Amino acid sequence: DEEFNELCFEFGLELDEITSEKDIISKEKGEEKAKGASDTILYKIDVPANRYDLLCLEGLVRGLQVFKERINLPRYEKIIPALGEGQRLIITEETVRVRPHAVAAVLRNITFTKERYDSFIDLQEKLHQNICRRRALVAIGTHDLDTISGPFTYTAKAPSSIKFKPLNQSQEYTASQIMDLYRTDSHLRHYLHLIENKPLYPVIYDSNGVVLSMPPIINGDHTKISVNTRNVFIECTGTDITKAKIVLDIIVTMFSEYCEKPFSVETTEVVYPNGKTHIYPELAYRKEKVKSELINKKIGISETPSSLAKLLTRMCLKSHVIGNGNNIEIEIPPTRADIIHACDIVEDAAIAYGYNNIQMTIPKTYTIANQLPINKLTELLRLDLAAAGFTEALTFALCSQEDIADKLGMDISATKAVRIANPKTAEFQVARTTLLPGLLKTIAANRKMPLPLKLFEISDIVVKDPNTDVGARNYRHFCAVYYNKSPGFEIIHGLLDRVMQLLEVPPNEENGYTIKATEGSAFFPGRCAEIFAKGQSVGKLGVLHPDVITKFELTMPCSALEINIQPFV
Repeated sequence: DEEFNELCFEFGLELDEITSEKDIISKEKGEEKAKGASDTILYKIDVPANRYDLLCLEGLVRGLQVFKERINLPRYEKIIPALGEGQRLIITEETVRVRPHAVAAVLRNITFTKERYDSFIDLQEKLHQNICRRRALVAIGTHDLDTISGPFTYTAKAPSSIKFKPLNQSQEYTASQIMDLYRTDSHLRHYLHLIENKPLYPVIYDSNGVVLSMPPIINGDHTKISVNTRNVFIECTGTDITKAKIVLDIIVTMFSEYCEKPFSVETTEVVYPNGKTHIYPELAYRKEKVKSELINKKIGISETPSSLAKLLTRMCLKSHVIGNGNNIEIEIPPTRADIIHACDIVEDAAIAYGYNNIQMTIPKTYTIANQLPINKLTELLRLDLAAAGFTEALTFALCSQEDIADKLGMDISATKAVRIANPKTAEFQVARTTLLPGLLKTIAANRKMPLPLKLFEISDIVVKDPNTDVGARNYRHFCAVYYNKSPGFEIIHGLLDRVMQLLEVPPNEENGYTIKATEGSAFFPGRCAEIFAKGQSVGKLGVLHPDVITKFELTMPCSALEINIQPFV
């Protein structure tokens, strides 16, 4: 286990934990539920999100074997059948408005076992979750080719005119009925929204009108594959052609290992609505040139070009030195869609070299880190406010429009609030322009606590500002509230005096602070004052208006203070 853990680390992966089904269930649901579960040891391995070729056992083992130099990287080849003998997938123009792209391939004379079959299904599921973005960009369908006959047609029809027997069901349903059937299915209901409101649903037929699948929801039962399937027809439909090609390449390269002729894939001809044709899978190899000094410089090592080429070859990037010995030519295989730029090649060289083997050096730039003055002031204030008997709260930076406008008796347009373009919930529609609502909501959630409640918060608020590059500006505010059977204005006023004492601002007009009576929509008439310091208005304090208190579902009087501490830095 330790050796494997080290190997994973060297290869740039992380062995998350060594566990078993029994352990997992007993942790989550208790030991009673875990009785009878399997004791087989399971390795949980964290794979980087860009390495689609390591998402199944086949690819992971192949990658580690090449890394350990036990095998050479296999060469994936596509077999183009004789004219008229290969499979064809015809795309009709109706699909343009729903899911316009489709690619396909065939795995001939494949031999599945229970483990290989499970891995094949599991890989599709993992790809669906990440690169396919929960089937929104690409959906994969795999079919038993011996149960159907080409050419295949990918089209889109009205839901009522599509009728077939879905996977693992006992009777036929129309597309509309299928949608209703899976509305309660824990797995498939998450994908229904992708086509639900479209006038036409995508569907793939064979030459006899047998439905292969209704992507991205479900395959037909007629074509389902099993352990005994010998020839597999794979189709990927989607809204993103590049992702569809990558997904098809990954599936065929991972499992062509089990074909009669290992690592060979039979191509399929895809015919577009405009009559043009294209052969898939592309299985494209491409060559990139990188200077060895670039690799050395970026990583901070000094290896010879030939040893760098050897390191890259161990990472499934077949490389050799060319020209006058400075350039390395790297062949990118179809399994490595994540290699987009020279820096991806440099990263792989660093992984093969071993991050732990790179000499640590002190950077040539000499800097001393320092806390931002505003943060230092905030930390110092927090400590003394807590010493004054107030409890610190930390509330959400986003809130609803009502919180900062209606509930405080203001109009939303007067708040200069920054709106979220597509809020997920009504609770998080705008960025807060004042800290007060957050504290009042905190009190509402803690009404069972003994009185008085004395809370404070020092955090940022956000307001629109057309003069900044991002169109908004943050201000560090300090807010405190006192909630009791009597308003306690003197306690909040006393806290203001204590804060000013700490900030070394004297109580006078010339160079200190003063308070002047004013009116505020959130405050009780005649019980509100504006605070002036450093020649500007920095905030308000006062007793909250009964309307505000009831809107926040509170029942007792409350006084509050809120100032901007930025001028005091």
